[in-house]
Amino acid sequence: MLAPARLLAVALVATLALTGCAASDSSGDGGGGGGGGDGEGKASSATTRTVTTDYGKVKVPTEPKRVVVLNHALAGYLYDLDVPVRATLPEDADGKGEFSPYWAKEAKEDGTTFLPWSVDGFDLEAILALEPDLIVGGGIGFPLFQAEKVYDDLSDIAPTVLVGKELGDWRAQFSFLATDVFDKGDVYDEHVAAYDKRITEVKDAIEPPPGPVSFLAFTGDGTAYGLVENVGLPAEFKKVGIEPAPVFANGGFKVYGQGGDMFELSTEKAGQTITQPSVFVMGFNADTTDVATLKENPVYGALPAFKSGHAYDLPYWVLRGDYDESMALLDIIEKEFS
Repeated sequence: MLAPARLLAVALVATLALTGCAASDSSGDGGGGGGGGDGEGKASSATTRTVTTDYGKVKVPTEPKRVVVLNHALAGYLYDLDVPVRATLPEDADGKGEFSPYWAKEAKEDGTTFLPWSVDGFDLEAILALEPDLIVGGGIGFPLFQAEKVYDDLSDIAPTVLVGKELGDWRAQFSFLATDVFDKGDVYDEHVAAYDKRITEVKDAIEPPPGPVSFLAFTGDGTAYGLVENVGLPAEFKKVGIEPAPVFANGGFKVYGQGGDMFELSTEKAGQTITQPSVFVMGFNADTTDVATLKENPVYGALPAFKSGHAYDLPYWVLRGDYDESMALLDIIEKEFS
């Protein structure tokens, strides 16, 4: 948390920034402010627009130049939209940071850097030092929880848009950012059309594994989580004809954490629950395990999918994939089951 003197400095910066925005709005659109609903002439010259979020209305620049993204999982959308990213977070709190292979080229061209990040929260002074003109945060899980805690402090630094927890998959997140925040709905439409076309191609090309299927994600300490079958990754598998089993719906589990897409499984419970003909295995935030390793555990090795050879490895990044990762997942499915 910032010291009191630092908070005063933040407030001063924010006040000056808002004054500048107000002056720009006044000179550009006759004092009507930003937003897309002010009429043809005003909208064409506006320097800001108003975005409605779960946390209130936010006036954002129409052409931001120094965007800070407080969730590695959201950064790819901005590169797809050709929005410059000044900095983002490492994928793991306390991690060194590595660009996704799907946007590494764009990140290097933008000069994107990694901000320090810990389980205790964001480094607000490091964010302030970058002088962002827009902050984008939120998304699924821990980054949203942290951003909500310091939303007012972030908003004192720059206009801050959080992707709310109800936007639980890549389509919802991408649509919100493209259409509402950056006014590039046409780019989103083009990407979705390409994805839907690829879905049809893959569905026609594969022979699905024996179903229904279940999904397991493992943290570095070996804790297992099942994936809720009607959201996120399992829902994407269903689109290509790989049917998720109603493990969560029938098991009396509680959703874990802030994400709404996982539930914790003890080893004993996993042995009783993951009895489906096929199972997909992945790490959480890293490739923490694989089918071969799990098969050596007597509980997992005894499961039907492991005994029959229908347990499949997935890379960790598919768990909460963005658009580019979801497209790459379709390639993996096609290669595995064609």
